[in-house]
Parts: sequence; structure tokens; C-alpha cells
Amino acid sequence: MILVTGGAGFIGANFVLDWLAIHDEPVINLDKLTYAGNPETLQSLQADTRHTLVQGDIGDTALVSQLLTQHQPRAVVNFAAESHVDRSIHGPGEFIQTNIVGTFNLLESVRGYWQMLPADQKEAFRFLHVSTDEVYGSLKKDDPAFTETSHIEPNSPYSASKAASDHLVRAWHHTYGLPVLTTNCSNNYGPYHFPEKLIPLMIVNALAGKALPVYGDGQQIRDWLYVKDHCSAIRRVLEAGRLGEIYNVGGWNEKANLDIVQTVCALLDELRPRLDAKPYRDQITYVTDRPGHDRRYAIDARKLEQELGWKPAETFESGIRKTVQWYLDHPDWVAHVQSGAYRDWVQKQYASGASDAGH
Repeated sequence: MILVTGGAGFIGANFVLDWLAIHDEPVINLDKLTYAGNPETLQSLQADTRHTLVQGDIGDTALVSQLLTQHQPRAVVNFAAESHVDRSIHGPGEFIQTNIVGTFNLLESVRGYWQMLPADQKEAFRFLHVSTDEVYGSLKKDDPAFTETSHIEPNSPYSASKAASDHLVRAWHHTYGLPVLTTNCSNNYGPYHFPEKLIPLMIVNALAGKALPVYGDGQQIRDWLYVKDHCSAIRRVLEAGRLGEIYNVGGWNEKANLDIVQTVCALLDELRPRLDAKPYRDQITYVTDRPGHDRRYAIDARKLEQELGWKPAETFESGIRKTVQWYLDHPDWVAHVQSGAYRDWVQKQYASGASDAGH
């Protein structure tokens, strides 16, 4: 049994789906089911007894302690986080509460549980904390990529709150001996991505005939990682990572935002041409850059490859084609996310006050 937090969000849900496709080991899935936690993503697991979805907050120590005691997981994989930079600029308080205070409370609940385990289970237990390359700050054009020993220099309320959570995880290992692992990933993309982030937003807006907004000059560079590659990296780190270590997870795909948008447009031209036969790139518009926008991120993932033998399976070209095709094939999922219809399901499902629902 493993406990996954934030397992109805984009990366967490992909991890749960992939885990249960590969393993028979059950998953307890704790998710707050805020706007980005979508149980429809997990619909294929509705009748699967290996999966239990629990609506709750990682900061709820009573609930987390109850789940740990009841289900006796051998590992906790922590995806739970507020993760959107723009939202953090407009409302930083939620990011401080979830990413810092929530992580602290989760660590304390897990520490209490871990300390009471029998010696053999205590030694085998793992707490894997999923973080981001944004904690390292921004790179100049010719700077070497971020490694696990790069300075921590966050520039947004989001990345600062994630950096703080990483420090807490490290401290709980060094102070209390909690067996932790941390992964810092680059920009993820792929199926089930909430359409406020760049790639799904561009796909959805393009198909709707809306403007494709690009910040500033569009030359902000990111390393792009297909979400299923990220999930395989987390499985590998959980399986064999060295305790207390950080592992950077990247796709070796540095691309400027404008290039990403143009690639999406070209794929849509091929797979779903506009009725007027004009190119989707005509919909691109430039908007004022956001405050403190980091210019470049890049991940050096050699440690993960050298120590644990992990490499991404997808190139950007193969991954982005799969992603665009997935959105074309799943218009209902997109429509429900945009309309908020999935939240009606959450309200109905949990209106009775039940905190536990097999899904």
C-alpha cells in the first residue's frame, strides 16, 4: 500500500493511473479536490478496489494520521501543492498555507507514524517529495543547466513556497532521520493537464478560435518533460534512490515558449485544420509579460541517469504529438474542466460529509 497526496491533480493522477497499470499494490489517494484536483481524470479506476480516493487536506493532521494508522502504507508520495505561478502572484496566501504549512503538518504526521513502525518496516519506509526546478531561480542564456547542488534562488511566491517545503523535507531527514527523497522536475506536459498552463491553454484556445496569448517576446526558455516520463522517474527514485538525496528530473528539451506555441499550432493545422484553412498561428497575440518572469530554466538530469539508470522515453516531438492528439480525443474532459461541471460531482459526492470514497 502507498499513500499518494495530490493524486487527483495533473501529475499525481497520471502517477496513480500509471502505478495501477504496472503494479497491483493499492493506492490511498488523498486530494483536497480544489479546482485543479479532478476526479474525472481517475474515472477509469471507479470500480477498481486497489484505489481509494479520500477528499482531504495534507494539513489535516488528524485525517492524515488516521489514514496512515488505518492503511499502514510503506511509502508516501507527496504531489500535493498549489502550483500555478500566476495564481501565486495574485494570491500568495494559499501557496504559503498549502506548500509550507501543509508540508510541515504532513511531515509531522508521517514522522509520528514512521517512529511507531516495527524496525523492518521503519527501515523500508520512504517519503518522496515532488518539487520543481523553479526553486533554483532563473538562468542566463549561456549558463549551465541546474544541478542538484545549484543555489536555491526562487523568484515567485510559488517557487519560494516550494523551496521552503524542500528545506523542511531536508531538515526532517537530517534532524529526525525521516527517510526522505526529493525530486525537482522541469515543466511537465501531457494528458489531463488543467488548461491554465501553457500547452493545454494553447490547444483549447486554438480550437475555440480564441487568441493564443504569449507573454512578452515569447523567448522564455523551459525544459519540457512528458508527464509519463516524470512518473517513471518517480517510481525509479522511490525504488532505489539514496535517502536524503535530491534528484533532478528533466526531459533534455529546452524550448522557447513561442516555439512551443508554434509547434502546437502546426500539429493542429495537420490534425484538426481550421474550417477557413488559415493557420492557427494567426491567433497568436503578445501580452504584457508577468512580473518577475524567469527567463530560462534547464535541468541537468545526469545524476538520475548515472545513479539509477533513468532516461526519458519520449522526445519532445513524440510527446507533444501524443498530447495534442489526447486533447482532440477527449473534448468532454476539457469541457467539464472549463465549465466546472466536475466540481458538481465533487459537491454531490461529498455533500454527506463522508471523507472516503472509493473511486
